[in-house]
Amino acid sequence: MHAYQSKVTAALRHAPGFENVLEEDCRLTRLGGLTNLVFLVEVAGHKVIVRIPGEGTEAYIDRAVEAHNAKSAHAAGVSAKVFYADPASGLMISQAIDGIETMTPELFKTRSGSAGRAGAALAKLHGSGQVFEFRFELFAMIDEYLKILATRDVKLPDGYHDIVKAAAPIKDKLAANPVPLAPCHCDPLCENFLDDGDRMWIVDWEYSGMNDPLWDLGDLSVEAGMDAAQDAEMMRAYFGGTPTPAQHGRMIIYKAMCDLLWTLWGLIQHADDNPAEDFWAYATGRFDRCKALMNDPAFTAHLDAVGKG
Repeated sequence: MHAYQSKVTAALRHAPGFENVLEEDCRLTRLGGLTNLVFLVEVAGHKVIVRIPGEGTEAYIDRAVEAHNAKSAHAAGVSAKVFYADPASGLMISQAIDGIETMTPELFKTRSGSAGRAGAALAKLHGSGQVFEFRFELFAMIDEYLKILATRDVKLPDGYHDIVKAAAPIKDKLAANPVPLAPCHCDPLCENFLDDGDRMWIVDWEYSGMNDPLWDLGDLSVEAGMDAAQDAEMMRAYFGGTPTPAQHGRMIIYKAMCDLLWTLWGLIQHADDNPAEDFWAYATGRFDRCKALMNDPAFTAHLDAVGKG
């Protein structure tokens, strides 16, 4: 029997309709998850996902916000039904979606139409009228990370100060030309997209909140390593046609800002000697990509397009 059989079965019994399930009737399959325990459970003709939160995650994830947003995402038609969510413990039990492929950067390149399906799913979410709890504040996060780094003895990548300085007017440009906030995923890793070949589903709402919707598109483009053709496919599906220069420019700006944000986060992990991975390589890789994009002559044109609206 699976090593986690008792723990997962006990968790599942919290969900309505599963109160009396027996360990021997549950078949478990461990799924991905860096910080949480996630299982596909097959029992009595049903398939459900049991997510047991990792220790310590309550320090930086508001589980009540996550539960509200996950249910709202289901109401928007882009995510699985939530059977049970405990805002105190973070335990979540949701419906499993059949016939899906968990996406990766490689699959976004090889599964025909996947960029478009992702764009359509994000459009459905952003246009749903749902209101997420929490407000994702990009530049407040950047400022906070910079303050933390100022207290650390850490080597900075070449050109770091120039890029941080260049990012300052971007904040002003975006603030002067705002778009309506929308319910956003805010952490669109490829693995949070599930593709059945006809439509894309989105899961994992731990970092979700109200945000500029073009953040989700720019961030997904970076995480999936999309090329210009994939970006165009995603944007056409999202907007239902060719985006305006301002819309395209906003997405490109967020590609750079996404990498800058996670560069700073990676430098903090490096300074704190986090052993999980080589965070210096992580941070400098992100930074090199951010620097190349911001130093591209076309980047100024994208900024200008956003300014003109």
